[in-house]
Amino acid sequence: MTIAIIGAGLGGLALARVLHVHGIEAVVHEREASRDARGQGGMLDIHSGQRALREAGLIDPFFAIARGEGQDMRLLEPDGTLLFQEDTPDGAPLDRPEVDRADLRNLLLDSLPEHTVRWGQAFTSASTEEGLLHFADGSSAPYDLLVGADGAQSRVRALLTAARPVHIGQNVVEVGIPDIDRTHPDLAAMLGRGNYWVLGNGMSLAAQRNGDGRVRIGISFYDTAEDWFAASGIPFDDPAAARARLIDLLPGWDSRFTALIAACDDTIVPRPIFALPAGLTWPSTPGVTLVGDAAHLMPPVGEGANMALLDGALLGLALAAHPDDFPAAVEEYEREMFERTGAAARMSARMQELLTSPDAARKMLAFFQG
Repeated sequence: MTIAIIGAGLGGLALARVLHVHGIEAVVHEREASRDARGQGGMLDIHSGQRALREAGLIDPFFAIARGEGQDMRLLEPDGTLLFQEDTPDGAPLDRPEVDRADLRNLLLDSLPEHTVRWGQAFTSASTEEGLLHFADGSSAPYDLLVGADGAQSRVRALLTAARPVHIGQNVVEVGIPDIDRTHPDLAAMLGRGNYWVLGNGMSLAAQRNGDGRVRIGISFYDTAEDWFAASGIPFDDPAAARARLIDLLPGWDSRFTALIAACDDTIVPRPIFALPAGLTWPSTPGVTLVGDAAHLMPPVGEGANMALLDGALLGLALAAHPDDFPAAVEEYEREMFERTGAAARMSARMQELLTSPDAARKMLAFFQG
């Protein structure tokens, strides 16, 4: 029985690893040419997803690459008022450590047999009656179970549901400061070791230290339309002018925050934010299922990667428990996944509402204190 996984992200790789642990081999088809074909994003807060890493036999190497100090948190208002500061004591439990997404992905990749991931295979369609996958290069491959782990714009999803991601009224401009401890030690001291949030006036600034010394900064504009970037006046092809325009879009913000933007390098990326309907389900269909963002794309508030890891691990466990009955395994997995991720999606939506409220910083303070 051939298990074909589309996408070498966290969910697909967690599935392949748990299957491997239980003596079941799978094939992962990935459109990228290699593991280093593009950047993998910033840090991840891994909490409930630790269960998946335990099932994968990787919890100890995960703790070896995780950053406990990444649990530190500072919350401020745009005028500079510090509302909340939490510094993680040395030796504290790694309940919600940060880990570089690329490091976590590499941990999963390195745990698999070399032939598991087939790079450079961009999935285009599936012939369900023939049990064949088709790729952009004209090649094909057989499958008995097709697992879509192909992210927000999943092509596999269309085999199960007509649902598509919709814009949630948030647009993010991503910027960053490389090697901040050396280049801007004053700003590094201000940010601390973990997450730094400024909330208010329908906007937020979230700064996060990466394992390579870079600070990634996301400036979010809430209650904005999908085409907001076109009207924003941010000239993304002129980094210096783009930084100046971003500062203009934060009137009344403390000069320390605008100094962060002024210090950023020339990598300035617009990111409109989309999500699938919370609680999305579909009738169980023999031969195909979804994991991760393909199944339940959520607002980016810290749940997506954890749910993807759990999806992969729990689907792997279900398949190991029913090796001769894939439809039963898929139905068992989807029943649990719908309930778990539906709750996570609704919580993420509530967090999104909190972030867009007029007194977002104070409400977030109450959330942290509660």
